Amino acid sequence: MIKYIRFVIILFLFTATALGVKAQSTATTSSPYSRYGIGDIDPMLMPQNVGMGGIGVATNRINNFNNANSLNPASYASIGLTVIDIGLYGKFNTLEKSGQSSQSNANFRLSHIAFGLPISKRSAISFGLMPYSELGYNYRQVSPNFGTGLPGDTSAVNYIYSGDGGLSKFYLGYGFGIGKHLSIGGNISYIFGNLKETQSTEVPSLAGVLNSRIEEGNSINGLNYDYGIQYSVDFSEKKHLTFGYSASANTKLNTVNSYIVSSYYRNGTGDEGVATDSIINNQQPSAKIQLPSINRFGIAFQNDGKFLVGADYTMSNWSKLTVAGVNKGLRDSKTFNVGGQFTPNINSLSSYFAAVDYRLGFIYDQTYLRVNNTDIKRYAATVGLGLPLRANNSSFYKINIAAEIGKRGTLVNSLVKENYVNVHLSFTLNDKWFQKYRFD
Repeated sequence: MIKYIRFVIILFLFTATALGVKAQSTATTSSPYSRYGIGDIDPMLMPQNVGMGGIGVATNRINNFNNANSLNPASYASIGLTVIDIGLYGKFNTLEKSGQSSQSNANFRLSHIAFGLPISKRSAISFGLMPYSELGYNYRQVSPNFGTGLPGDTSAVNYIYSGDGGLSKFYLGYGFGIGKHLSIGGNISYIFGNLKETQSTEVPSLAGVLNSRIEEGNSINGLNYDYGIQYSVDFSEKKHLTFGYSASANTKLNTVNSYIVSSYYRNGTGDEGVATDSIINNQQPSAKIQLPSINRFGIAFQNDGKFLVGADYTMSNWSKLTVAGVNKGLRDSKTFNVGGQFTPNINSLSSYFAAVDYRLGFIYDQTYLRVNNTDIKRYAATVGLGLPLRANNSSFYKINIAAEIGKRGTLVNSLVKENYVNVHLSFTLNDKWFQKYRFD
């Protein structure tokens, strides 16, 4: 009876989370750099990995704690207990531009829910729901003189840009071991969501002038595939060196693309009226989005119960991204992640803080953006804690907290510098579920 109750709990949690994510119609980020491509791409990391600088290609169990690490599905082969991981996410950022006052924003959302279920001693499945990309921005550019260049012409033109939406990713994966040291795995993912962007041109100081707006929307869905491999070298029973590789395939997603150009007035109080006319209204129901191929390489050394250190390198072919046949003008990106964790005494009974995982890491990201002939780079430091909760003979619990403190962009060439703090919180359960008991 117990196994059926637990299955119902899993189904309820997953359904509730899916409905919660689907109900999120507002933007969960506030950055002008999310305007490019299909939004800011989520790295598919759990908070325990975020705290270590985002490493995950060569990690599986972290200090003997089971994790659903979808960044490399080969890691599922190391899942020996049922895993449930549910998390929240908050982003705080400040945008700066030369000659203008700064702007601060805060956004929150349910970040992920993931499950891992062992099938045999060296194989397991994992499934879950997490964000794939986030789109959210709203900014204004002002051009004086209505484009005439005459000194006496004070009719400024406002160019207003905004975007909203995001994509979610539901994945199902399987990983298995071959022998003692090699593991292989794969994910099949369903990516879905909506992206909407608008560009408005307004002349507020001239009466009777029609304003214009371009609206482009994409309703997206389709399949994507991930695969990976891990190989471990054992120096002793507790000391392991792991090499990892994972990749995301360059698949195509379906999109219903809409493109509308309309005109409208604003009244004397600044309120927008109903659109007076739609100049262009195009629908492309059979359009495609070409995703890039992504290759990740990682290495990690772990002394079980003591420490873990590792590094990842990611190459993403974003220059191949196209939406409805149009190349989005991005470039290939490169990301370096370095980090680790240290646990003073995992078995300590006298000091709780000696059993806590302390995490630290660094990120350098040569992003896919080049704006105003300037490369946009991202630098970040990460910190994190793994807080163990009281366990019994078969159940283990941990609260994982991580923060990423970084900056993206620059103030040169009329660009925006974004200073941000991303906060991640998750509850992770390890338990012996679906066992066959003699009595129930």
